[in-house]
Amino acid sequence: MQEQEKIIKMFDDIAPTYDKANRILSFGIDIKWRKKGCQKALACFEDKNLELQIADIACGTGDLILTWQDKARQLGQKIQTIIGVDPSEKMLELAQKKIENAKFIKASATKLPFDDRQMDILSISYGIRNVLERKRAWQEFARVLRKDGILLVLEFTKPSDKGILRSLSNFYLHTILPKIGGFISKNKAAYEYLPSSIEAFITKDDFIKELDEAGFDIVFYDSFSFGISSMFVAKKR
Repeated sequence: MQEQEKIIKMFDDIAPTYDKANRILSFGIDIKWRKKGCQKALACFEDKNLELQIADIACGTGDLILTWQDKARQLGQKIQTIIGVDPSEKMLELAQKKIENAKFIKASATKLPFDDRQMDILSISYGIRNVLERKRAWQEFARVLRKDGILLVLEFTKPSDKGILRSLSNFYLHTILPKIGGFISKNKAAYEYLPSSIEAFITKDDFIKELDEAGFDIVFYDSFSFGISSMFVAKKR
């Protein structure tokens, strides 16, 4: 089995406990991160009459899609279509049960089932780190977004500093998180994968450089929880 297929199977295995584990491991703060991300992205569209086409990539059980819908209603923005895309069939089954008024498609981030310049917004929350061909995914995102379209990325990034905050985040990620996540999911290996994938991931500066090379300009950046989680809002050139 190829490495990417192993990662997809891992998410199939932990799908039933995925939402519960996320709430506990993030102390519920991930909800706030998603809300802020959607608000910043929607604020890029001044025309309230525009009917937005949105696709959420690596959508998991659909939490970010719910946030898109709620924030659009609050801000008076119209969503014409919202589609969740994920390679994990088990995640999509749970998402469809949770959200009836959205469409879900099984597909990978590197081969999206959309036409060129079809979407106004693309989002991916805590998923791009699991895409092994990341630069190919950036190219796909650029392909399906229209000019001036918005890309929202929420992701765990490797802190660039070596100070006390880095030590605290490492202790939580490598010691606390695998134990709690493993207990909830009965799959300790999946939650040992998480800190190792963050450690092997790129820093904020390298992340921004990759987006620039793919044709995106950063319009907003923020970090949360000692720099473990980062938010990037980028506009396609």
